[in-house]
Amino acid sequence: WLNPLFKIGYQRKLKQDDLYSVLPEDRSQHLGEELQWYWDQEVLRAKKGVQEPSLIKAIVKCYWKFYFVLGLLTFLEEGTKVVLPIFLGKIISYVENYDPANSAALREAYGYAAGLSACVLVWAVLHHLCFYHIQRVGMRLRVAVCHMIYRKSLRLSSSAMGKTTTGQIVNLLSNDVNRFDQVTMFLHYLWVGPLQAIAVTALLWMEIGISCLAGIAVLIILLLQSCVGNSFSSLRSKTAAVTDDRIRTMSEVITGIKTIKMNAWEKSFIDLITRLRREEISRILKSSYLRGMNLASFFTVSKIMIFVTFITNELLDNLITGSQVFVVVTLFEALRFSSTLYFPMAVEKVSETIVSIQRIKNFLSLDEIPQLNTQLPSDAEMMVDMQDFTAFWDEESESPTLKGLSFTVRPGELLTVIGPVGAGKSSLLRALLGELPPSQGKVSVHGRIAYVSQQPWVFPGTVRSNILFGKKYEEERYEEVIKACALEEVSNAF
Repeated sequence: WLNPLFKIGYQRKLKQDDLYSVLPEDRSQHLGEELQWYWDQEVLRAKKGVQEPSLIKAIVKCYWKFYFVLGLLTFLEEGTKVVLPIFLGKIISYVENYDPANSAALREAYGYAAGLSACVLVWAVLHHLCFYHIQRVGMRLRVAVCHMIYRKSLRLSSSAMGKTTTGQIVNLLSNDVNRFDQVTMFLHYLWVGPLQAIAVTALLWMEIGISCLAGIAVLIILLLQSCVGNSFSSLRSKTAAVTDDRIRTMSEVITGIKTIKMNAWEKSFIDLITRLRREEISRILKSSYLRGMNLASFFTVSKIMIFVTFITNELLDNLITGSQVFVVVTLFEALRFSSTLYFPMAVEKVSETIVSIQRIKNFLSLDEIPQLNTQLPSDAEMMVDMQDFTAFWDEESESPTLKGLSFTVRPGELLTVIGPVGAGKSSLLRALLGELPPSQGKVSVHGRIAYVSQQPWVFPGTVRSNILFGKKYEEERYEEVIKACALEEVSNAF
């Protein structure tokens, strides 16, 4: 199914229309609304009690059923890796004690060979099936959380905007949500890994006796050294805070680049950004050292376990056969991925993900603009009516932003509001739009109103899409708007 895409890409550069559409069940709107429902339920439950809402509980309730099934398949996959050495040992034992006249042993050997082949086939199928669906769960969770963060950023109140920054929101969308892709891949090995280690220990005991405990002891010591979950969690928390500062500083520098250039402040800001970046890199470097320890244990621990086990077996004067050697080596190799790579990675990713979830939860818990329905049907007598209106941007502030305002605007009237900076002119307009909730009084708007913000802005797209703003294109009406806004020259230039 990829061949047609490769063929098109060979002939010309690929365009967005050439790619396949996203599956309906993987669309952002569907995934985001599903997780948002569970989060809203968690917020309502927290309001009834005294504890804070838990984003982890909302995620678990949303995805636990399918992910639990994948956990059982992962357990079955790792189980085949434990059973496989048993069949291998039986086949080698048959070769060691080969007897041409023993037809029963030959039939058993065929059975063991069939079992060995079946284990390899089942493992290959389950391995790719599990990893595909587990990665898909991580992708769907990441998309759902991105949808929630974006939706929340559009609804933040002015007081909440003071508690976060653009840099933090960008960091949440670019770094924190990526933890979900990683943690879902390894999370099941937190319980599959220890269970597999117990099963392997039991089989090794049956094969070579007490000397197997020496190799398992090496595994436990190295795992205790590598599973420094608190260190990963602490470093992730500190790194995220420094990254937020750096992105916020860069955003402010880009916004005010003209002022910086006019005052020749480049050197000072370069030093500031370099210092923040150096601090961020030092934290990332420490995390990389710890991650390197985990990978080093993965490459060395299986060889060390095998070496220590056979040395201990020799010191105890125990005899060992060729089939036992193959079984012991294969069993230790079965532990190589699940216990020395996936288990430490699971500890690392869970520690980092808990920090990221806490950061995302704090952002989702910020105050939103209340959905005030101030618009009423058209009235020939009245357009805007405000009676004894008092409101606060900051509820903790003692002085209100607007206090005791009362006025009425009728159709055809021109009302001009004047006053010094900070008098509340913009806040009055925000109150009419329903973005400033009243603490006292009421405001009502009859019919439709147009609002022109103080700061001009455009969204990515064509000039026509910025003018139409989602409405249907009508050529005559469109030309009237172009002429009224004196945009004929701009329109002709494009």
